[in-house]
Amino acid sequence: MIDRMHLRIMREIERQGSLTAAAQALHLTQPALSHTMKKLEAQLGAPLWVKEGRHLSLTQAGIYLQREASRLLPQLERVDQVLHEFALGEKGTMGIGMECHPCYQWLLTVVAPFLKRWPGVDVDVKQQFQFGGLAALFNHEIDVLVTPDPVRREGIVFEPVFPYEQVLVVHQASPLAQCDYVTPEQLLDQTLYTYPVATDRLDIFQHFLLPAYCTPKRHKTLEDTEMLLQMVVAHRGVATLPQWLVERYAETLPISPVRLGAKGIHKHIHLGIRTASAEDRHIQTLIETARTV
Repeated sequence: MIDRMHLRIMREIERQGSLTAAAQALHLTQPALSHTMKKLEAQLGAPLWVKEGRHLSLTQAGIYLQREASRLLPQLERVDQVLHEFALGEKGTMGIGMECHPCYQWLLTVVAPFLKRWPGVDVDVKQQFQFGGLAALFNHEIDVLVTPDPVRREGIVFEPVFPYEQVLVVHQASPLAQCDYVTPEQLLDQTLYTYPVATDRLDIFQHFLLPAYCTPKRHKTLEDTEMLLQMVVAHRGVATLPQWLVERYAETLPISPVRLGAKGIHKHIHLGIRTASAEDRHIQTLIETARTV
């Protein structure tokens, strides 16, 4: 029954002080304005104002409607503004899923310029999935999946955005630190620390140790990067991490990266997105930023 034009008329009557001025402010004729409000009065069964000559006096119903117009219209206009910002891609939330422990620290370097570019857009990062990252992407639980191990599926595209080398992390005083590269056999007497990931998804096993029919003396897992590196610093064993991350920690810790094999293990961080979302401006910005940081 009450629509926004009714509220705007009541607000302008208060602002302008007369029907004629209110009609001009709303780009209406005075007869059209009066007809609109008389129709509303008929629907309400109550007058909103009375005219005494050229003077306009609001009834109690009119005073109430005018007060509500002053309260509601700014809220409705704010809704319009926010919805317009959504339409322009200036608001919203981007869900990012992580399938890589060290990728989180890389993502921090990407998120900062992304948030600066889209100040109205929030980022929600998820690292735990009920059925895995790819399922979360399919089910629209996330918008982007960060992974070094893309699995090709129809409806999903993986964009390589950041190349890196997976290396062995050793103490600077370790004899292995003097090597240009290590062989699988050199890890037979070592304790290897990794993130708690299935062996069939660990590059050092799949691309280095198992093809040479080698396994380390012990294999232990830790979730925290800093704790993993502390084990290396304490001469408890060796670890495997992306070289860019090792170099960052090597500024303050006595650790060194060593190549795994003569050719090394070379990887890419990929951003997985739904094909239908490929033209989304937020996603395009994230991909472009990820390739330049």
